[in-house]
Amino acid sequence: MIVNQLLVKYGQYLSRSCLKGISIVKFKQNLISLIIYKESLIYICNFLKNHTNTQYKTLIDITVVDYPLKKNRFEIIYVLLSPLRNTRLLVKTQLTVLSSICSITKYYSVATWFEREAWDTFGVFFIGNYDLRRILTDYGFEGHPFRKDFPLSGYVELRYDENQKRIISEFVEISQEYRHFDFL
Repeated sequence: MIVNQLLVKYGQYLSRSCLKGISIVKFKQNLISLIIYKESLIYICNFLKNHTNTQYKTLIDITVVDYPLKKNRFEIIYVLLSPLRNTRLLVKTQLTVLSSICSITKYYSVATWFEREAWDTFGVFFIGNYDLRRILTDYGFEGHPFRKDFPLSGYVELRYDENQKRIISEFVEISQEYRHFDFL
């Protein structure tokens, strides 16, 4: 119980310090989650990294979650670590399909790699990251494979043709719609 009370007080301190940028502070399993407005991401990252009482110097990961039926389709989660306090912090923000978010590569250089991965797999655009190239898919790949509306079989199929002795790329033709079964 003592750890939880200290965690709540620390969360309240963060909320008071970044009052304009934080929407909600949540606590779950000794972990603080800050739900923020996307416009305040740079301000909050600067505060969390450089303030004396926070010092979240390490970016562990950037994760994207796709909710295709929501207005704000993508939830971006930044996982930060403070070696001084030995704590992790989740910073969450939401985006619509066509909106973009500022890059945090100015504060965390490793963010370049994570943002490239998020752009390649989900199509989330990061303003200020000048290295948004394909990282997990081929350069000619169309679409973003981790989106929930991406077809399970993909758009293109590669196969080896024994007669022509080469690899052939063909568009996939699906004779049956796999995503919309009518069980009634």
